[in-house]
Amino acid sequence: MTEGTPMTEWDIFPFEGDIRLKELAPPVSPEPPRSGEPGGSDCGPCRRPDERCLWTDDDWRLTASPEPGAVPVAILETREHFDLADMPPRLASELGPMMQRIEAAFMSTGRIGRVHVNRWGDGGSHFHIWFWARPLGARQLLGVFLPVWASLLPAMETDDWWAVLDAVGDTLAEQGGTRHLRRPRGTTT
Repeated sequence: MTEGTPMTEWDIFPFEGDIRLKELAPPVSPEPPRSGEPGGSDCGPCRRPDERCLWTDDDWRLTASPEPGAVPVAILETREHFDLADMPPRLASELGPMMQRIEAAFMSTGRIGRVHVNRWGDGGSHFHIWFWARPLGARQLLGVFLPVWASLLPAMETDDWWAVLDAVGDTLAEQGGTRHLRRPRGTTT
């Protein structure tokens, strides 16, 4: 990546050849409510039992899919309905250390080259941030396009997926909170 170089020429850009830009839809105002907001759909995180989370404590829940994806991904969410702007100061002060704990847990596996953290909040009314764990050595998956690559690549081997998630859940629980979601019975490593 060179400053001023179009991103379509970056080594990490996941496409080659001609691509077309979609036509931009007109703005929608007012915006529709998110899940969990009045007038929005049912709130999935509120219905999700802790047993379907990788790790929880009194304020936070870390979720991850039990089915392997192309890269390990976890989502940290608040138990209560907050956005960043209205999060209680006590909870906001826990956010930075919590992010450090999660990144350190991923990195401690020895299988991860970097953890990218993203915040998107358009779909649901619980504050949530995404942790995208780039596999060690997967240099073409650097940076901003990791989520795009993750949607295009085949899933990781189940044993590799669970080796990472088991280590992350165990590491977090050693420092407090409760470990829940575990490798399904009958799988190895």
